[in-house]
Amino acid sequence: MITISDLAIRFGKLPLFADVNLKCTSGNCYGVIGANGAGKSTLLNILSGNLEATRGSVTMEPGERLSVLSQDHFAFDEYRVLDTVLIGHEKLWKNMQEKEALYAKSDFSEADGMKAAKLEEEFADMDGWNADSNAAELLSGLGIKETLHPMLMKDVTGKEKVRILLAQALFGNPDNLLLDEPTNDLDLETVLWLENYLANFENTVIVVSHDRHFLDNVCTHIIDIDYGRIRMFSGNYTFWYESSQLALRQRSSANKKAEEKRKELQAFISRFSANVSKSRQATSRKKMLEKLNIDEIEPSNRRYPGIIFKPERAAGDKVLLVENLSFRIEDGTTLFSDVNFHVSKNDKIVFLSHDNRAATAFFKIIGGELAPHSGTYEWGVTITPAFLPMDNTDFFNKKISLFDWIGQYSDDTSENFLRGYLGKMLFSGEDGAKNAMVLSGGERMRCMIARMMLLNPNVLVLDHPTNHLDMESIQSFNNNMKTYPGNILMASHDHEFIESVCNRVIELTPNGMIDKYMDFEEYLADEKIKLQREEMYRYK
Repeated sequence: MITISDLAIRFGKLPLFADVNLKCTSGNCYGVIGANGAGKSTLLNILSGNLEATRGSVTMEPGERLSVLSQDHFAFDEYRVLDTVLIGHEKLWKNMQEKEALYAKSDFSEADGMKAAKLEEEFADMDGWNADSNAAELLSGLGIKETLHPMLMKDVTGKEKVRILLAQALFGNPDNLLLDEPTNDLDLETVLWLENYLANFENTVIVVSHDRHFLDNVCTHIIDIDYGRIRMFSGNYTFWYESSQLALRQRSSANKKAEEKRKELQAFISRFSANVSKSRQATSRKKMLEKLNIDEIEPSNRRYPGIIFKPERAAGDKVLLVENLSFRIEDGTTLFSDVNFHVSKNDKIVFLSHDNRAATAFFKIIGGELAPHSGTYEWGVTITPAFLPMDNTDFFNKKISLFDWIGQYSDDTSENFLRGYLGKMLFSGEDGAKNAMVLSGGERMRCMIARMMLLNPNVLVLDHPTNHLDMESIQSFNNNMKTYPGNILMASHDHEFIESVCNRVIELTPNGMIDKYMDFEEYLADEKIKLQREEMYRYK
């Protein structure tokens, strides 16, 4: 259990948040949300002891152990992979080092023997004899093969390090677990493994994440950081979002009586309780929502960008035809081969692959940036595609104002029009004078989305569209994609975005493709498709 009392922090004269009083108890998972810069990671750093608060205290029950997902990917470079996981249980690791030093002594004394006996007793109490196998099991669950376990951390890839450090945080069943963006750089299968692990975790978890599907599946509570206030709400992210939006609509309904509003909120709670997702936490979460005080539901002060795509014209019968497309990179690795499909009018397709480079290369080919190794593609004559690349660096290499940047892509360059467009993307007042070269990753993505909107496209090609975006931008983008009347071709790690938008799955492999018209979760769960996927990725 973690108790936060009268917590406040300020940087110079600027207060980030104050008067924070929360209690996080065992068996619950708390998702921390807030706009970029609101203080999510700062809060976790205070809880972990890496940052001192201006005022207040953070306490745990006596004897409880805290584990934190490390953000330093180079701190353990000289350690073996398996040992890096064991280091996650600091007391156990210290015990192991002390025992090793004692047993290595050439003048082992009676006092050393007594100390060793005490260490062995402590070692057994901490389940030390199963430590190696438990650590190996965690690594395997996170996709780290046994052949990597004896290797040094400096010799594994960056993505493998992320998974190993996650295993380190999970190791040893800590009483309190702090995770900052744990799903970053994980593939969909590993995210599902982590969701299941945390849904069955019996202690206290506090997690920062932009992955709404992940938060929905693991969280019993949401901790919302909003304009210097930190408040806790029962339920998962979707419950928080939908209830706050309902409360916001109610606040603007001046003619609606208080009793009518109360009944509407109660009906919402009852409906949501009846549809709680199936997990270990489902029963307890349902009970929480059923006894929730309606007064706890408040409108959010969040600002959501106005992401609205309106095709200038409808697509004709021919959208895109792809025949025998193959591509390999310079080192000879085949990213995909024998890709054959056509896009129909209502298709919204997610492209999957074990290698992220496959979808990016495919999108660059159909965008005319790359030549395929073999095969052809052809767009229909009525099609106006708009591309959102994963890497947008080349779009921001000129020292011009944000106002001039957006003007490059607009037929209407009048000040009122451009300022209105920037306003939709949450750039107001003096923001238009910002140097485009120094925008943050999230600001750049909002600019790229605005650039696409100006094209009035009837086909959107989206390469990991939620990268760098805050939760508000992701939610706004996702909401518009649900009703967008054109075609969508996309690659993403955002489970909720895919699940709520796409009706077709195409998986690109070195040995051909899989093409299914089906729900995304159904695709991932289908046992026949799992076997087919394993076969398609085998080296031949």
